[in-house]
Amino acid sequence: MVEKAPTQEMMLELLGQSLFEVWEELCSTIEKKYDMDKFWNTGGKKWTYEYKYRRGGKTLCCLYAKRKCIGFMIIFGKDERAKFENMRDTFSDSICRQYDEAKTYHDGKWIMFEPTNTAEFNDYMNLLAIKRKPNQK
Repeated sequence: MVEKAPTQEMMLELLGQSLFEVWEELCSTIEKKYDMDKFWNTGGKKWTYEYKYRRGGKTLCCLYAKRKCIGFMIIFGKDERAKFENMRDTFSDSICRQYDEAKTYHDGKWIMFEPTNTAEFNDYMNLLAIKRKPNQK
């Protein structure tokens, strides 16, 4: 765990103005649809920070931040992968390509997106809905 969460100023400095705005918008978009517990963590070897959305011991998704880069990760188990395949034609080519290129581990398919704008947010929300139905109005 991170000793204390980074401030907005720290995140702004880390990401830069335009990516910071994308980060803020992505968090806001998730939080409008989901009432989740949120946890800051160190980002391991590749990232500076991890920001995890969890509820009831299950992770919805994780956001990652490092210098001038954002990561948005979602992990699909077997059932969720089947649901994605059934809905595949509703997603953009870019989302499908990243899904196909993602590595599948014993516990699921780990899909990492690196958003630079808000263009794919609708797809991200549809991916999250495969994992868990939104619980906010």
